Amino acid sequence: MTVSAEDYLAVVTETIGRVSASQREAVGRAADLIADALRADGVVHAFGTGHSEALAMEIAGRAGGLVPTNRIALRDVVLRGGASADVLGPLLERDPAVAHRLYELAPVHPSDVFVVASNSGVNGAVVEFAALVTGRGHRLVAITSAQHSARMASRHPSGRKLADFADVVLDNGAPYGDATLPLPGGGAVGAVSSITAALLAQQITVEVVARMLAAGEPPPVYLSANIAGGDAHNDALEARYAGRIRRGA
Repeated sequence: MTVSAEDYLAVVTETIGRVSASQREAVGRAADLIADALRADGVVHAFGTGHSEALAMEIAGRAGGLVPTNRIALRDVVLRGGASADVLGPLLERDPAVAHRLYELAPVHPSDVFVVASNSGVNGAVVEFAALVTGRGHRLVAITSAQHSARMASRHPSGRKLADFADVVLDNGAPYGDATLPLPGGGAVGAVSSITAALLAQQITVEVVARMLAAGEPPPVYLSANIAGGDAHNDALEARYAGRIRRGA
């Protein structure tokens, strides 16, 4: 295999097809959990660190997505918790203690459901967060790379990984190391986990909406803020969840 945009497209196309086929049942089960939570007046909280934060952005607060969604990020400890910006850095995602502060800062209700993404599924903050939310009785959907996680030792004191705590686990299909096109001198280029995680996030959202439509329930879905009437439509829906969903940084 050469290193080219065409080769990367071929790998991405194959991976998308494989993930879509293999994860169809898990997507449905995740949609069931989320639809049940929304019917119980719950909100979907999405969390990921590093590039997995893109998954949370795909779920919370975007056009065509569900309104009762909230994004949790490591920088919340600074922006909402008053911590010094010095705490932010590549090692923060390995600190289990930060998970408790994130949960404290989030507007969480008992009926809320969580979607947590981590390609490796082994870093301390993500694993502790998964343990914390399931320990509090919340349902958890995990999106991770089964191949990568299987080859990694947990960085959490318990020795457990993200998938160990989830009610539903979705495999993003990424290889160990995430990148797909081998380089002659070692290493690889062309990561896929962000693409397949976005696919899974959108498939889950679509399936949640399909379940609501089948039940005769109007789905609370965003319009783009950049089309006529978008702001008024979105403001009216967001008002139902005042204080429970956060938008912005």
